[in-house]
Amino acid sequence: MNQGDDRMIVLKSAREIENMKEAGKVLASCHKELRRLIRPGITTWEIDQFVEGFLKKHGATPQQKGYRGYEFATCASINDEVCHGFPRKEQLKDGDIVTIDMVVNLNGALADSAWSYGVGEVSDAALRLLDITKEALYRGIAASKPGNRIGDIGHAIQSFVEAEGFSVVREFIGHGIGAVIHEKPDIPHFGLPGKGARIKEGMVFTIEPMVNIGEWQTKMDDNKWTARTIDGKLSAQYEHTIAITKDGPVILTEQE
Repeated sequence: MNQGDDRMIVLKSAREIENMKEAGKVLASCHKELRRLIRPGITTWEIDQFVEGFLKKHGATPQQKGYRGYEFATCASINDEVCHGFPRKEQLKDGDIVTIDMVVNLNGALADSAWSYGVGEVSDAALRLLDITKEALYRGIAASKPGNRIGDIGHAIQSFVEAEGFSVVREFIGHGIGAVIHEKPDIPHFGLPGKGARIKEGMVFTIEPMVNIGEWQTKMDDNKWTARTIDGKLSAQYEHTIAITKDGPVILTEQE
């Protein structure tokens, strides 16, 4: 990332961050409801309908619906689907893992978060994948301190994940977010420490590592949206939207 990227990054005011935090609260509340809802027999179509209704009830809208022609309130990716899976009427089975990704618009302020869920009783390998991927997210967040560089985030994630025997997807990355879904800076989940743009107070961006049990490469479905692992092995993803303050990163989509 060159210095030109630095000049393209839009720093957010305290008020803008507070508004995005309110959107994040709605999003986090929706994910907490999904913990209860997701079980064998439910479909991702039903999950998508629930999310859209939940957001409407809370005065919010799904920002990705209509984005570049996308038709759904959520992305719902199952098992070997890495991201951008279409909600569908196929029932989830015991042992599946499903990632639900959504962007919430509350009065013009956006928040973005994906979460992976085990369906019923999942294998030990799947459980470990979920644990490592979530830990990787929080390690990336911990590296997001003012004065650090974007490469420090990716390095924290990649070095941890690969030491645990998993791989980090390269083709899909985190991003700045604000008035629109995708802004600068780009946030790769791999890279070298000390490289990239300087992390500054007022930045707001997503960290959203996608971690695979097998190879990191992906292939695209015929729908031109859904990416899946090249070897058919499981993938998981956890994502938060964070704001950089003088005291460090603040998670705007925290569920706890």
